Amino acid sequence: MILDRFQALQDYLGSAVLGQKPLTEALLLGLLTDGHVLLEGTPGLAKTRAVKALALGVQGDFQRIQFTPDLLPTDITGAEIYRADQQAFEFQPGPVFTNLLLADEINRSPAKVQAALLEAMSERQVSAGRATRPLPELFMVVATQNPLEQEGTYPLPEAQLDRFLLHVRIEHPDAETERQILRLTRHGDRLQPPERPPLAWEDIRQAREEVATIHVAPAIEDYLVHLADATRRPGAYSNELAEWLAAGVSPRATIGLEQVCRARAWLDGMTFVTPDLVQRLLPLVYRHRLSIDFRAQARGVTADHAMDALLHAVPVS
Repeated sequence: MILDRFQALQDYLGSAVLGQKPLTEALLLGLLTDGHVLLEGTPGLAKTRAVKALALGVQGDFQRIQFTPDLLPTDITGAEIYRADQQAFEFQPGPVFTNLLLADEINRSPAKVQAALLEAMSERQVSAGRATRPLPELFMVVATQNPLEQEGTYPLPEAQLDRFLLHVRIEHPDAETERQILRLTRHGDRLQPPERPPLAWEDIRQAREEVATIHVAPAIEDYLVHLADATRRPGAYSNELAEWLAAGVSPRATIGLEQVCRARAWLDGMTFVTPDLVQRLLPLVYRHRLSIDFRAQARGVTADHAMDALLHAVPVS
């Protein structure tokens, strides 16, 4: 069964990256939903290692871009190069023409460089010169970023953030997990490929088709819609939300949350989506899309506070 193969990949990721279950879960959910993933955390929390482990478990090309302040948009998309021997321009594809793209420390580059990924992430194509070139059917961007309060970083604009389906905040491991990491690295921490053959594109396509069959009851649909509506008309649901939120989420958030819930239900061997799944996965989809009022930010209110208030304010249908 294709489900068994994905569960085996899930176990492999968990063994390759210790103590970071939310991280490995998000990578699998992104793969199943054809979505992009943003990983946020301080350096050294195995963000890059997790993406490399995923690349070993999936059949396809893998490229990594290290974002720096002097990176150019053409370093990502590619450019037309003049060939003197042919007296003609030839397009040299950039690293974006791949299956799995790791955009490492994406907030180390200014907005014009980040924007080079916008068309690729949303339209699955790249326009360069007078031609538009399609990207592979399997195309997934996993970006890492350091917290914005660190020096030398550029906040991602809202249009860029909205292209990411999931936003995962990576925390430090607990003491016992760190002890296991020490023992692992003591004997060398080089990633080993999974025992099973990597997942091919046909396997992933079949899994996505099965995910699409997961049942979403009308009551769950209403719950998803009301959660989004509460971010747009917060005063009708909660005084706290009315004070904290500056703008609501787009329909892309509702669509994304349903897709992620379907994928998680499928991975768990379920045939339908439950309210518990919606509540557990909502932070992954909403965290980077909620706009907090600047006055609330000054009082220390974060997106996580707003999401807690949102879940309390909107009852399950």
